[in-house]
Amino acid sequence: MAGLLYLLPSLALFGLFLFYPMIRTMYLSFFRTDTQGVPLRFVGLENFSYLLTSPNFLQSVKSTMLFVLYTVPLSVILALFLALIANEKLKGIGIFRTMFSSTMGMSVAASSVIWMFMYNPAIGVMNKLVNLFGLADVQWLLDPKFALLSVALSTIWMNIGFTFLILLGGLQNIDEHLYENAQIAGVSYWYQLRKITVPMLSPTLFFIVTVSFINAFQTFGQIDILTKGGPIDSTNVIVYSIYKDAFINYNVGSASAQAVLLFFCILIVTVLQFKLGERKVHYQ
Repeated sequence: MAGLLYLLPSLALFGLFLFYPMIRTMYLSFFRTDTQGVPLRFVGLENFSYLLTSPNFLQSVKSTMLFVLYTVPLSVILALFLALIANEKLKGIGIFRTMFSSTMGMSVAASSVIWMFMYNPAIGVMNKLVNLFGLADVQWLLDPKFALLSVALSTIWMNIGFTFLILLGGLQNIDEHLYENAQIAGVSYWYQLRKITVPMLSPTLFFIVTVSFINAFQTFGQIDILTKGGPIDSTNVIVYSIYKDAFINYNVGSASAQAVLLFFCILIVTVLQFKLGERKVHYQ
């Protein structure tokens, strides 16, 4: 009973700001609502059936999946590469560790504004780099072929600091005696990487991949600032589609249905990760 009393403040906060909004969203997904979000008429699964046949929503699903595939693997691989470099015992390596993790100190809004200037067709540094190779200017955020990739690139840069720092912490927790024994045995660096580093880092990698997937599905800020879902809905991911339906089109019922579908999509992906990925995690 005493333990429950200690948990009561946390349970109250979770209930007010997490469980109640979730239950309310599920409730509204079965209704047609007015512009204020007040339920008018029970429609059952009509909102869901409409979404599953809507070209706009299906385009949002496609954009979301592509965005996740662009950002998660590249973020983890690049962060692991940087963490392996920063884990070496070299003079001045602390400077590089600070540089690699510095993106953690910037907000999504500030980072997105920086990338907006970098992508600017007239003065942006990205087109300057492209011109060095003799190529024509690219409309990074205005061309449907490049918009999603451009947002994905900026997202990878924004996420790299957190991912790098967690992986570096995991690397520094690996017992150094394992590497000393491997060096005495005369095995190569790549063998140590495959047989010692990756297995011992697997719990950290599993955590990072899981969190990265969830964050990628919930991306909103950089989409809103850089492209606002355009051009031609090429960057209109599900979270931004929910925002537009709820706060621009005032179709709260449809937005709630999309939120429910996104919730179950993230839930399924997370469960699959635990079922399939956790088998390869080495906790010793």
